[in-house]
Amino acid sequence: MDTVGPWSLVRFAHVAGAALWVGGQLALSLVILPLARRLLAPDAKDRFTAEAGRRFGMLTGALFLPVQLGTGIAMAWHRGVTWASLAEPGYGRTLAAKLALFVLVMAAAAGHGIAHARHRTGPARALAVVSLVGSLGVVLLATALPAT
Repeated sequence: MDTVGPWSLVRFAHVAGAALWVGGQLALSLVILPLARRLLAPDAKDRFTAEAGRRFGMLTGALFLPVQLGTGIAMAWHRGVTWASLAEPGYGRTLAAKLALFVLVMAAAAGHGIAHARHRTGPARALAVVSLVGSLGVVLLATALPAT
């Protein structure tokens, strides 16, 4: 009978953190913000959406991002991943694609926040969609990686 070891817990924290982050994005994008747009007066809607986005951004920076980076680096170290191994077929290339997409998602999320703060709703929404779709891609690539 296999027991749950420390690396199982590290992987669980990594996957659970990613799932919660993507779930939060989906909840904001598909449930909370559409209801706010429909039910609140324009001034209240603007304040609410700005505060909801700011709170989610703070949670991302304070909780989700450190968990993802810390557990991801720990799992890569445990597997013996090197810069050179990222070019190898299989695990290396899948991990490299996941890392590249993760960087794109973080850049899109930051760009979304900047565009929203500058009241550029078109670019802000486009960057939010890019971030959300990219996040789903990161999670899908993560599931393709074998356990540590």
